[in-house]
Amino acid sequence: MSLILREIIATTMTKDRKDTITVWSAISMLAFGVVLTIAAFCLPPIGEIHDSVLWVLGQSLIYAGGALGIANYAKASAREAVEEQVRMFKTTKEVANDTETTEDS
Repeated sequence: MSLILREIIATTMTKDRKDTITVWSAISMLAFGVVLTIAAFCLPPIGEIHDSVLWVLGQSLIYAGGALGIANYAKASAREAVEEQVRMFKTTKEVANDTETTEDS
């Protein structure tokens, strides 16, 4: 990849933009899988869906679940880790304050 292209990507791809692209690609993949399945159900032989269509539907569901689920899981895990660190810091600070108060008495 050229240096100019890397610079363009680095300056235009923000976190919010990346999340937006991920969500819309997952939604479009789901829509594609559902439309393909409905079309296969309506085309001859009517009422029968070929295995390859079901395979594509499965792949679209896996992609959408991965794209949406992994991103949300990572955000939640990071948030929990930060909250735990804040709790530990507050507890440590309170213990230090209690120790100083006891020593001053």
